[in-house]
Amino acid sequence: MTDTDMGVPRNPLPRFEEAEELGPQDAEFVRDLVAVLAKHGNLNRFGLCLLHDHFPLRTGEVLVETNDPEARTLHAHVEKADGTQHAKASQWRFVPHAGGEPGAEPAAGSCQEIMLCTTLDLCPGRGHERHHR
Repeated sequence: MTDTDMGVPRNPLPRFEEAEELGPQDAEFVRDLVAVLAKHGNLNRFGLCLLHDHFPLRTGEVLVETNDPEARTLHAHVEKADGTQHAKASQWRFVPHAGGEPGAEPAAGSCQEIMLCTTLDLCPGRGHERHHR
């Protein structure tokens, strides 16, 4: 997500409307990625998502996802990072310049969490008691 405060430098992501979706021109990339995932036994663990912004996040904010299994819906909203009950990351962004100069080779662990979620049903208005970790 794009950070609106200057505390954490990030390359901006395109707005959803401007983001280029996966297409035929990406066939070789997808084959290579599938081969790497298969080599490490991660074909049923990781996939792809289109990185984009719908709105900016400020420093100290995270995008969190909750679900309502009965209604079969997902909900995403912003929370303060230091106050969220959502402890499990579900989406990451590769940050090649983490701990180094822009354009440098990716360092081990150079991923940035971009969405957190939980297996608990924490959707507002559901009447469920909030669970604490």
